[in-house]
Amino acid sequence: MNEMLLSLLVFSPLLGIIVISFIPKAETRQLHLLMILATLLPLGLAFVIYSGFDQTVQGSQFLEVYKWLEFSGPEQFGIEPFPISYELGVNGISIVMILLTTIICTLSAIAALTITAEVKGYALLFLLLEIGMIGVFAAENLVMFFIFFELTLIPMFFLIGKWGYFKREKAAFSFLIYNGIGSAILLIVFVALFMMTGTVNINELSLYMQEDMSYASVPQAFRIGAVLALLAAFGVKLPIVPLHSWMVRVHVQAPIAVVMIHAGILLKIGAYGLIRLGVGIFPEAVKELAVFLAILGVINLLYGAFLALIQTDLKKVLAYSSVSHMGIVLLGIAALNGSGMQGAIFQLVSHGLISALLFFLIGVIYTRTGTTNLDVLGGMAKIMPLTAGFLLAGGLASLGLPGMSGFVSEFMAFLGLFETMPEIAAVGTLGIILTAVYILRAVLSVTFGPASWSVKSGEDLKLTEWIPPVVLLGFIVLIGVFPAVLSNSLQATLELMMLWIGGGM
Repeated sequence: MNEMLLSLLVFSPLLGIIVISFIPKAETRQLHLLMILATLLPLGLAFVIYSGFDQTVQGSQFLEVYKWLEFSGPEQFGIEPFPISYELGVNGISIVMILLTTIICTLSAIAALTITAEVKGYALLFLLLEIGMIGVFAAENLVMFFIFFELTLIPMFFLIGKWGYFKREKAAFSFLIYNGIGSAILLIVFVALFMMTGTVNINELSLYMQEDMSYASVPQAFRIGAVLALLAAFGVKLPIVPLHSWMVRVHVQAPIAVVMIHAGILLKIGAYGLIRLGVGIFPEAVKELAVFLAILGVINLLYGAFLALIQTDLKKVLAYSSVSHMGIVLLGIAALNGSGMQGAIFQLVSHGLISALLFFLIGVIYTRTGTTNLDVLGGMAKIMPLTAGFLLAGGLASLGLPGMSGFVSEFMAFLGLFETMPEIAAVGTLGIILTAVYILRAVLSVTFGPASWSVKSGEDLKLTEWIPPVVLLGFIVLIGVFPAVLSNSLQATLELMMLWIGGGM
C-alpha cells in the first residue's frame, strides 16, 4: 500500500467528484457536506504520509515510477523513443507544502458554506483544483509538474469568474492571461532543458547540473537564461512586482473561500517552483543572480507595504500585504544559506496560514455588514468580540509578533540575508516597520474604531465558523512557539541543497 500512497493522496478528491456528480444540484446542504468530507480524505492521507516520512533522508521518499507514455520520431532520422514516466515523490519541502494544502482546502470547504448558487458546480471545480495543487507538490518530473500546474488554472478561472463579486469576469480573465503567459514561458524552459540534457526527472536534472562534465554541454549563459525565465514564469504566480496587478484583482473579486486557497496555496507554488527547480537545478546560476533576487525582494516588500498603507478597503490591504510578504520569501532565497532558505519556506507556510485566517474573517465581516471599507467598519470589538479577537490575533501574527509563526519566518529570512548582503537587508527592515503600521492601522480601525451602523447588529461567529480560525491560529502559535515541528522536516532536504550551493546550514 505504501507504494501507492502518494497516488491515493493526489487523486483522492476524485472520489468526492464521483459521488457529488450523482447528487441533484438542488441538494445544496448535502453537497456542502460531501465537499467538506471529500477534503478530509486527502487531509488524513497527508498526515499518514507525514507520519511515515523519514526526516533524516535527504532525497525523495514514497517514490512511484511507472511507464506512462512514449513518443518516437521517424526511424529514418534515427530518433530514439522518448518515454514519459509517471513519477511522484516527496522531499522535506514538498511534504510540508502538501500538508499546508490539505489543511487549507478543508478549512476553505467549510468557509464555502456561504456559497448558495450552483453549489454542485463549485464543489466539482474545487475538488479538481485540489488535485492539481497536491499534484504540483508531489510531481517528480517536469512533465507531471507542468500538467498539474496547468490543472490548477482551469478550475480557478471558473471559480473566480462564476462565483466572484461585481468585477469577477475581469479578475478571472486577468488571472488567466497572466498565468497563461507564465505557463508558456515555463513550457519553453522545460522543453529546452530536455533538449539539453535528455531527461525531465527533477532529481536527475539536479545531479546532472552539479557534475563537472555538464558544464561543457550546458553553458553558463543557458543556465542563467533558464533561471531568469523561471523567475519570470514563477514570478507571475508569486507574484513579483510589476507582475502583481492580476493578483490584487483576484483577492478583491474572488469569493472568500477561493481567496483562502489562492493566498494560502496558489501563490506559494511560484516560490516552491523557484526553490525546487531554480535553486535545486541551477544553484550556481542562482548564486550569480542573488543580488538581483534580493533587490526584487526589497522592491516587493516596500512597494507592497507602502500601497497597503494607503488602502481604504480591507481586502486590498491584505492583497498588497501578500505582495509585501512574498518579498520576504525572495530575500530568504537570495541569501542562499541555511537560515535564509529555511526562513523563506517558513514564510510560505506562515503566510499561507495567516492569510487564510485573515481572509476567512473578512468573509465573516462581509457577510454581516456587506462591506469591507475601513471608513465604514468600526467598533467590532463591542459588537462581534470573537471575530474582532481573532482578527487582532491574525494581524499580530502578520506583523511578526514573537510567539507566532510570522516572527520565526521573518527573523530567519533576515538573519540569512544579513550574513550575505547586510546593506540590502538593512533597507528591507523598513518593510517590517511599515508592516506593523498598516496592519495595526487596518485592524485597530475595524476593532476599536467608532461603532458604525453597519455592525451595530452584527452576529458573532457561528458554531461552524469557529473551526477555521481556531485551527489556523493553533498552527500559527504552534509554529511560533515550537518551530522545530516544521524545521525538522526541512533539515535534511535543505542540507542537500546547501551542499549543491556550496553554503552551510
